[in-house]
Amino acid sequence: MKTTNLLFYTLFIYLLGISNLAAKDLSKVSGTVKDQNGQAVPYANVALISTHDGSLVDGAVSDEEGKFLIETGKTGKVKLVISSIGFTAFESEAFELKSGLVKDFGSLSIQDEMTGLEEVTVKSSRPEIIIEPDKTTVNVEGTVMAEGSNALDVIGRSPGIYVDQDGNINLNGRSGATVMINDRLTYMSATELANFLRAMPAENIKSIEVINNPSSRFDAEGSAGVINLVLKKNTVDGIFGNVQLGSLYNGQWLPNTGVALNVKKGKWSTNANLNYNHYGRFNDLEINRNFTLPEGVSNFFQDSRITSRNKNLFFNGSANYEINENQNFAINVQASNSNDTDNSKSLTTIITPGVDDTSFLDSKNDSDGNGNRIFANLHYDAKFDTLGTKLSADVDFTRMNSDSESLLTNMQWSGDDLSNTFDYNILTLNDMYYNIFTAKTDFVKPVGKGTIETGVKGSWVKSDNNLYLSRSEEEGPYVPDPNSNSFIYNENVLAAYVSYKGKFSDKLSFQAGLRGEHSDITGNSVTLGEVNNQKYFNLFPSAFLQQKVSDNYQIIYNVNRRITRPNYRLLNPFVYYIDPLTTETGNPNLKPQYSNNFEMNHVIKGAYQFTLGYSETEDAFMQVFVQDEESRTTTTYTDNFDKTRNANFQAIVPVDIRQWWATSNMLQVSYNRNKTQIGEDYLDNSNTSFMVRSQHNLTLPLGFKVEVMGIYIGPQIWGQGEISGFGWVDAGVTKSIMKDKLTISVNGTDLFRTRVIKADIDFAAIDTNFRQYQSNQGIRFTLRYQFAKGESFRVKSSTGSTEERNRLD
Repeated sequence: MKTTNLLFYTLFIYLLGISNLAAKDLSKVSGTVKDQNGQAVPYANVALISTHDGSLVDGAVSDEEGKFLIETGKTGKVKLVISSIGFTAFESEAFELKSGLVKDFGSLSIQDEMTGLEEVTVKSSRPEIIIEPDKTTVNVEGTVMAEGSNALDVIGRSPGIYVDQDGNINLNGRSGATVMINDRLTYMSATELANFLRAMPAENIKSIEVINNPSSRFDAEGSAGVINLVLKKNTVDGIFGNVQLGSLYNGQWLPNTGVALNVKKGKWSTNANLNYNHYGRFNDLEINRNFTLPEGVSNFFQDSRITSRNKNLFFNGSANYEINENQNFAINVQASNSNDTDNSKSLTTIITPGVDDTSFLDSKNDSDGNGNRIFANLHYDAKFDTLGTKLSADVDFTRMNSDSESLLTNMQWSGDDLSNTFDYNILTLNDMYYNIFTAKTDFVKPVGKGTIETGVKGSWVKSDNNLYLSRSEEEGPYVPDPNSNSFIYNENVLAAYVSYKGKFSDKLSFQAGLRGEHSDITGNSVTLGEVNNQKYFNLFPSAFLQQKVSDNYQIIYNVNRRITRPNYRLLNPFVYYIDPLTTETGNPNLKPQYSNNFEMNHVIKGAYQFTLGYSETEDAFMQVFVQDEESRTTTTYTDNFDKTRNANFQAIVPVDIRQWWATSNMLQVSYNRNKTQIGEDYLDNSNTSFMVRSQHNLTLPLGFKVEVMGIYIGPQIWGQGEISGFGWVDAGVTKSIMKDKLTISVNGTDLFRTRVIKADIDFAAIDTNFRQYQSNQGIRFTLRYQFAKGESFRVKSSTGSTEERNRLD
């Protein structure tokens, strides 16, 4: 602990001290980027290119007012090149770069592209990353990263993000990231969201916004931060889109197909995406459990294979109407259907002290489920002046229903005599629905030298969950199980916020805000006759400070407070049989978790990031295992840990080895500590873990593009247990033909079959270890055809509301 703290504070002081570095004898190249109408062009790429070999000498990104300043100590003959999506590139006359040069280009005009979309698009090997005070934007559009990949793939390759093999998204070493699509929260459970993102081609994504410390404008829900996917919109007054067909083989053939269409004519613009995919896997699981009995140790060794297959159909469509140049109206509709099949087989060998014969338990669990979801959003926004005063309003409605049926069949015997078996079955029927209604409005107005934002939001949630269990022994009839349950859940949250963004000076800007949320939650277990009511009001402050040391170096400080409310399902006091030896239960007394987060991010040349962060979470959610020595069974549930702490250091270092070979490298070191009381025992464990990721993008002759990515994750704590270190390698190759209209991609995952999860729990009376491999090794083939017709134009974007569906399971 002392060593870890010393390392953390040393890094803190070191990074803080970098700001004292001063640059001497630098050349300064400046100017302002504008379009043909004289409007500023923010976030344009500005580069100094060597006239000798065409290599990049130095560069910058224009700010919100289109201004740029490049300070460099390099010399030589160069030309200034400016590029931005939707514009033709600007190229200056060559000039000599020398020590002490001060060159102001004044206003530089770049022109809208008017040549249509039939041209060949030049794709960069590595996505452009724009680092702003409140977020990091990864521009995926037009990169090799998007070819042959799905949305979940490219999210997992973004700065600070790790996606585990179950599709759970972790940000900066913390779970609980909130995912939005076009500024709208997804209203999906973790499983639904993972399936949705796997079905979405990365080619449909324009950019990914990673918001580590969201401002008060965002819902306070989500302890790890926000990830916002910005989908492509029309850049032509006409039609563009793509059709995709592919398949993954990982022991099962898993087809996928999708179509995306964008149309604009006059004041109307519409877009629609329809995707269908199969996602499946084999989960080979070995569990070894030891139970301490008065007469000795009893051992259970369970060898299982779980075969899963999900069929998912997703639709997302929106229409936007520009009432006039100051008013905009939009509607968005999402719909999905999923059919899930899970079949598990396990054989458990049971050794009991004092008993000569070994016992065996042969179990099969066959489950089928079906789910439907529909979401609708109405949006309106208006601008009141040219200074930036504007109003937006959203009304959302979501309904989801699902039902499932599973049959757990068990056969138990001792020794070699199979004629004397004991058979019993457990039938589970489960149906649930959720209705969610939200409404919000936001107002923005320039005040003085800054901008004030304020808004209100209300959300109303109702869910009904019925779980029916029945048992039969031998050939007997099914009789009701007392663990059957009916649970009704109601949640009302009212929120309001205010924030102010401004500047202390040209080199020091800030934003500070405060959000208040009042929650009224009622859980009614009809079966048990128990009603649990929670009412609480919380304040969530947030602030950031940006120190611009120079155009090539800035420091960003962020601090905020966040909340994560329990998934609705976790509050239901259900009992679900995973297998005869393991049950999962709900916890109606589960409280929300609160996290206080601090982050200091050093950004060098707009590309290199060195970040220190600290997070302290009260009542943190954690999966808990409880073992019954007498029945020799295990129960798992989610409980609140008293306190967890996370300190992390992250370095992101992109390196261009050659013009055709670009790399992005990340190192993340995290210190985690858990403290809580579990029954009669007290848990206090800690661990320093690390993750290393290196991604290589190569542009080869004949138009072939290759991507190779390797990840290694060191040992880490997991509630009461510890997960061993593991790593894996993915690779892919793409080739475009027919003037880049048709792209062929082949991607391999877990090439060396090394993504094996091993974990141990040695706490109190629990002595359990397991090994798991989820058929991560696979190969995916993808064909994508792009079509486009039209002329250049620009459209407005709209924002939506929503958050509550994110907590479904």
